[in-house]
Amino acid sequence: MLQLCTLASGSSGNSLLVSDGRTHVLIDAGISARRITKSLRELGIEPGELAGVLITHEHSDHISGLTTLTKQFSLPVYASRGTGMQLCYRIAFLESCLRTFRPGESFEVGELGVETFPTPHDTVESVGYAVTGCGRKAAVVTDLGEVTEAVAAGVKGAHLLVAEANHDVEWVKSGPYPYFLKSRILGDHGHLSNEAGGALARSAVEQGAHTVVLAHLSAENNTPARAYGTVRTCLELGGVDVERDIQLEVAPRVETGRRYTV
Repeated sequence: MLQLCTLASGSSGNSLLVSDGRTHVLIDAGISARRITKSLRELGIEPGELAGVLITHEHSDHISGLTTLTKQFSLPVYASRGTGMQLCYRIAFLESCLRTFRPGESFEVGELGVETFPTPHDTVESVGYAVTGCGRKAAVVTDLGEVTEAVAAGVKGAHLLVAEANHDVEWVKSGPYPYFLKSRILGDHGHLSNEAGGALARSAVEQGAHTVVLAHLSAENNTPARAYGTVRTCLELGGVDVERDIQLEVAPRVETGRRYTV
């Protein structure tokens, strides 16, 4: 079986665990190493047992705990070449444990397969990940302004999807943010709205996904209830019975979420 558990999800920090019971990988390390260590141990995993850390991009809410974590446990770090260069600028000793790839390439980490795909975000070379194990696939795609063909192909066939539902468009437009920040969030290299996240979720469910976890919600421009309701409506308009056909949930912002098994 393949399991996934979010450790934190939101603009203040992001990290999640994927495991087949033998190989454990972390996707992003955007909270403190202390919090990551505590969460992992609550899940019965020692940090030193991690087979690697997969980094989506270099923004601080995805890497803030990486320096201490890798220094303490000498973990392999996987990132695109562009992201890897950015990481090495910030973390002097990282080059020795860095494993880089081109977006679109696949590789293995222990007994898990890892598929990568480019995502449109305002970074050097951000990616999403799909992790496979035990005949199952879990796709993680947040921090993107639109769903491209590469993203759609990357999540195709996933049994579990972690999808961004960052904001309510009207809340962003009418909110207090300065114009440049509103433009960034709503742009093609910003973040997915609830509606766009719902469309991505519906596409994944139509292709076989039966668990959808909404992630990276804005604290200022969204609420868990708003994201859940909008995505649920999108799914139901596509003929999905949320109560019967799938499991739809929202990842907690600052605490460890539940453990999903696919």
